[in-house]
Amino acid sequence: MLRRTRLLIVAGVAVAIVLITAIGSLIGAFDRTDGGQVAIVRNGGMFDDRNIRQIIQPASGLTWTGLYSTSHKYPAQQRFYTITAKANGGDRSGVDVVHTPSSDGVDMGIEGTLYFSLNLDQKALRDFDNKFGTRTFTAAGGQTYHAYDGDKGWSAFLDQIIRPVIDNDLREQISRFRCAELVSSCSLVQNNGSASGSKAVGKSNNSNIAVVQNAINSSLAQDLESTLGDKFLVGLRFNLVRISLPDNVQQAVDKAQAAFAAVSEAQAKVAQARAEAEANEARQQGYSKCPACATIDEMKAIPPNVSTFAPGQGFAVTPGAK
Repeated sequence: MLRRTRLLIVAGVAVAIVLITAIGSLIGAFDRTDGGQVAIVRNGGMFDDRNIRQIIQPASGLTWTGLYSTSHKYPAQQRFYTITAKANGGDRSGVDVVHTPSSDGVDMGIEGTLYFSLNLDQKALRDFDNKFGTRTFTAAGGQTYHAYDGDKGWSAFLDQIIRPVIDNDLREQISRFRCAELVSSCSLVQNNGSASGSKAVGKSNNSNIAVVQNAINSSLAQDLESTLGDKFLVGLRFNLVRISLPDNVQQAVDKAQAAFAAVSEAQAKVAQARAEAEANEARQQGYSKCPACATIDEMKAIPPNVSTFAPGQGFAVTPGAK
């Protein structure tokens, strides 16, 4: 009797394990996506192949995906990749600025943001997952992720595949301009630099930066399609935020601007002294023509606390009572 009871207990436990496993498998055979996700589902059953089974559109309801299938979830809304000097403000940790030389050899620091979206076309999604969802990417810290492993995985994909294309396009476009054509103050520390020359060059800076930005937008779309193998990213737009100078060049610019400010101040003082001299000369000529006017102005200049004023040989000034 005891043996039979033990067998029944073992059988019951085995049945319970099977039922729990079966229920877990059934529950895992359903999936859904959030509003900003699209899912590529791959077969994963014991006797299945590993091909793509289906695609679940954003904000879906609970969807049957098959036993042991896996879902690769990618962002379905507009995303961005930021390059900035603000520590930990971009997609890379710490300070992240693209450094590339201008046509006259000045190292320029470039900051900006690339806006884009994943192409949600069915064929494009399948091709994207076949090409990039089946491999891993190394993040800045050395960890490896799949592109569908959340934000960390997506950032690792962008950093390893997309960032080199951005850097290359920035180098190509910046190298077409001289430093002063992009940053007007650069002319202050180059040959024949002057404050007036800096202002003249500055007028064209904005248009030159717009040319660089438009060229990058055009070239990025073509280069990314060529690099990725298809138009997997759409709605591309690069916003060029800032172009900066190296620290040593910026320090030289600051010194030059301070020097120009000192020259301007000195010139203002010379102009003021010249104006005062001319005014005094004109005043003296007026007094020569009108001696009484000189006396009147002399009387007006007497301080109010003086009670006695006796000009002449025995000149005397007597202050009034306090």
